[in-house]
Amino acid sequence: MPHLARIDLYPFKSLDGVTVQSAHILASGALEHDREYACFDRQGKVVNGKRFAQIHQLRSQFSNDYQLLTLQAPNTNPQTFHIDQERGALEAWLSNFFQLEIQVQHNSALGFPDDTDSPGPTLISTATLEAVANWYPDLTVTELRRRLRTNLEIGGVPAFWEDQLFADADHLVQFQIGSVVLEGVNPCQRCIVPTRHSQTGVATPQFQKTFFQNRKQALPDWVNSARFNHFYRLAVNTRIPQGTGNTLALGDVISINSIIRNDA
Repeated sequence: MPHLARIDLYPFKSLDGVTVQSAHILASGALEHDREYACFDRQGKVVNGKRFAQIHQLRSQFSNDYQLLTLQAPNTNPQTFHIDQERGALEAWLSNFFQLEIQVQHNSALGFPDDTDSPGPTLISTATLEAVANWYPDLTVTELRRRLRTNLEIGGVPAFWEDQLFADADHLVQFQIGSVVLEGVNPCQRCIVPTRHSQTGVATPQFQKTFFQNRKQALPDWVNSARFNHFYRLAVNTRIPQGTGNTLALGDVISINSIIRNDA
């Protein structure tokens, strides 16, 4: 039976994730504590893995209340900061690491998702991770999971099962996880980040070419192929409408409800 097998939050955009037993849904449809902090440069551009490969070398850990952030750069001792009370010291540390002026911003209502039109959790199945990892000789499921940085993982289904959670551009697939209703929007377009090792930033040779070839070959016959203008897409972007359940928890059963018009 399809069920929620894993929940990962990324409290600080582009840094290490946190695996949790349950997640609260914000009024915006985003997951609480997901990408709620981010680094920005003096021009107001986000400092993330797409722009700065060295960010992969940063190790991070949050306290249980998400107030304390411990950072460690290569060949240094870890340092812990209270994000609000020691914001200046945190920004100075990050500025030294990146060698540019860093400002830390906080958005507890929406976070800083890549796709602000679909701020709901990203979703993939465990079987898909296993299948894609097998496309590469030295790639583990754990490492692929770190590279893709999805929020929700589905168990009890075959590989690419989640590709049925989106329709054509004019429609959304409405599905349910426990008491929470979600709307599947589209297959997630991947960026340069999955091509790199999650802790060193070193690129995997021919990663995208291998991905393109195998994703096209493995695409199920029933998938809406019109949503694939290219095959470097994996996982599903979602929205969560207001008035639905407010908590996702491990073990929640997943069911597909209907296809509805996309009026956004």
